[in-house]
Amino acid sequence: MESARKVNKKSVDWILVLVIVVLVLIGFLMVYSSSYPDGYYKFNGQPFYFLKKQVFAAVLGLVAMIFVSNIHYKIYGRLNKIILFTCVGSALLTLVIGVASNGAQRWINIAGLNVQPSEIIKIGGVLYMADFFDRNRKHIGEFKKGFIPSMLAIGLFCGLIAIQDDLSTSIILGLTLIVMFFCAGAKIRHLVGTVLAGIAGVVVLIAMQPYRITRVIVFFDPFKYMQNEGWQIVQSLYALGTGGLFGMGIGKSRQKFFYLPEPYNDFIFSIIGEELGFIGCVVIMLLFVIFAWRGLRIALNNIDFYGGMVALGMTTLVLVQFLIHIAVSTSSMPPTGRALPFISAGGSSLLFLLISMGILLNISKYSNS
Repeated sequence: MESARKVNKKSVDWILVLVIVVLVLIGFLMVYSSSYPDGYYKFNGQPFYFLKKQVFAAVLGLVAMIFVSNIHYKIYGRLNKIILFTCVGSALLTLVIGVASNGAQRWINIAGLNVQPSEIIKIGGVLYMADFFDRNRKHIGEFKKGFIPSMLAIGLFCGLIAIQDDLSTSIILGLTLIVMFFCAGAKIRHLVGTVLAGIAGVVVLIAMQPYRITRVIVFFDPFKYMQNEGWQIVQSLYALGTGGLFGMGIGKSRQKFFYLPEPYNDFIFSIIGEELGFIGCVVIMLLFVIFAWRGLRIALNNIDFYGGMVALGMTTLVLVQFLIHIAVSTSSMPPTGRALPFISAGGSSLLFLLISMGILLNISKYSNS
């Protein structure tokens, strides 16, 4: 066993590394293609404005990923109290000195860089809950000693993001932690009530904000409201429909010319569909399928429970966000403002995403797969 560990420890999952790098490179291409009109006309004739920021974040993130991939993942289990303190502190700091953008105060400016604490909380939540489930493994199936404490802890991390008026990210983390809880041994009958309570909670949070109610109403018939609230969804559908099977070609999108707001972020998949067509969309989805295969394989074949839980959480975080982005772009759910992992423009998001991949790659060194 020890010799097997030493062999596995020498190498990361190179297929996973290749998928991550390919997705990041596709991101460079699509961020430039979808953002150069905004960069040129809104940022003093700088067509490379968003691409430069994306490349900077990617280079920094890839360096951090390599560095983190060489840190033994078990160290995070020993730092669980520091992780919890960091998550709580960053959330509270956002409320005090946070930078507002698009009507929400979700960023902190550090040395000229805007950092989104919710990205830190997502990673911290997975690491903390993996250790929590590991320490309480014997009681996970019990209601009083397992279910209640676990749900309180999950509620805490989701609440830290929700207080920043970021419901969609809170839902993404909540779904991820529930998946981890289920795989850790939670009883299905306990989770059924949780899912129903979670749906009720989301409904209440939606009802508390008029703009969220509007998004839900528009979702059912975006063409009825296409001159105002439904404009974004309608333009996204136009982009996907125009692309056909093979697309219009790289750089030839029409919707990115101020028809589709922020095409380089929340709706970049629509531009992919317009320029690369159905074939391009399928290629992107297949890359994420391979990512899911490698990530879940690492989780299932890890040498210990904690490592498997962390790998499962990091993989699920990416997949849930990917599925939500696709659903929003195709008008399968109301708009939530979620980026497409590795591809959409967003320095803070890409940086912390690659850091989380470094943790996953380190775990892959100790997988018996």
